[in-house]
Amino acid sequence: MAGAAEKRSAQQVVRLDAIFLFTSRQEGQTVWPGLVYPYNSALMIAYLIRRLLYAVPILIGVNLLTFALFFVVNTPDDMARMQLGIKRVTPEAIEKWKVQKGYDKPLLVNSQAAGAGQLTDTIFWHKSASMFVLDFGYSDDGRSISHEIATRMGPSLAIALPTFMIGLACYVSFALLMTLFRATALDIAGVALCVVLMSISGLFYIIGGQFLVSKLWHLVPISGYGDGGFKFVVLPVIIGVIGGIGSSSRWYRTIFLEEIGRDYVRTARAKGLSELRVLFTHVLKNAMIPILTGVVVVIPLLFMGSLLTESFFGIPGLGSYTIDAINAQDFSVVRAMVFLGSLLYIAGLILTDISYTMVDPRVRLS
Repeated sequence: MAGAAEKRSAQQVVRLDAIFLFTSRQEGQTVWPGLVYPYNSALMIAYLIRRLLYAVPILIGVNLLTFALFFVVNTPDDMARMQLGIKRVTPEAIEKWKVQKGYDKPLLVNSQAAGAGQLTDTIFWHKSASMFVLDFGYSDDGRSISHEIATRMGPSLAIALPTFMIGLACYVSFALLMTLFRATALDIAGVALCVVLMSISGLFYIIGGQFLVSKLWHLVPISGYGDGGFKFVVLPVIIGVIGGIGSSSRWYRTIFLEEIGRDYVRTARAKGLSELRVLFTHVLKNAMIPILTGVVVVIPLLFMGSLLTESFFGIPGLGSYTIDAINAQDFSVVRAMVFLGSLLYIAGLILTDISYTMVDPRVRLS
């Protein structure tokens, strides 16, 4: 009898919880068990078109800002001297390089041209307009930027994807553990550990990991990337996961503690459900929206790699490609990588908004 009563109580709580997440029926939505999505395809298409139109001025502004910041500290003459690699380079050689690379035009406005040519016959237009059709052109050393991006995307994902997936599982699990034992010595020790890990620079983890694991223990190569790629990425992945434990676990712990105080949690406890079942069945499910905010938006950015990690470990990914371009003052590569990063971030925001409708029927794209 007691078992049957507990089963009925659990079913009642599940139904109460389902009312919040899964059984809301709104205009323009259809509800299936465990999934809510807009069935009106026209609404989805209109939303995507609207967001893409909003993205155009943002990308133009990002291009303008990147262009201004780059040419404030670098002139085309400085770029020519850097690329030619000659200390006593002649003015004729500089002018020839500028003509070959398209840097012989005015920066933003060509007062000598007529009509629309005042804006189109400029360095900014020739270097930036083609990027809106994903034509990134060529770097200052003559290599195809699109080919380099396609080639280097694999090594970047080989580090970023395992770091993201393993890290997410570790961060959420650790946060749930601290929430389960909240206000105890374990919780206090966990929060203190998070604060300590947050206070340490990521550069310390990289240098310390290379010294300890590679130089002293000789377990994995200290840097590089090639055949047998696993041994080259295992240390960067471990360091990436450890470096994010502090901030991410504290943030998830805050989310779970906020959900613990909700009325539906008190109702679940009153019905006799165990703390573990309340935490993993109800609290975790209802905390999905703030978790999605931080998770889905970064998924597209995994393609961009990590600047520090790839540079220190010699990984030929997009992060090290960007660092090398900045050091070489290669504006073509810098503006392409900034544009690509902005485009992927906007795509992440759109994916986040769409994913909201799948976990909470109260959120509508309209």
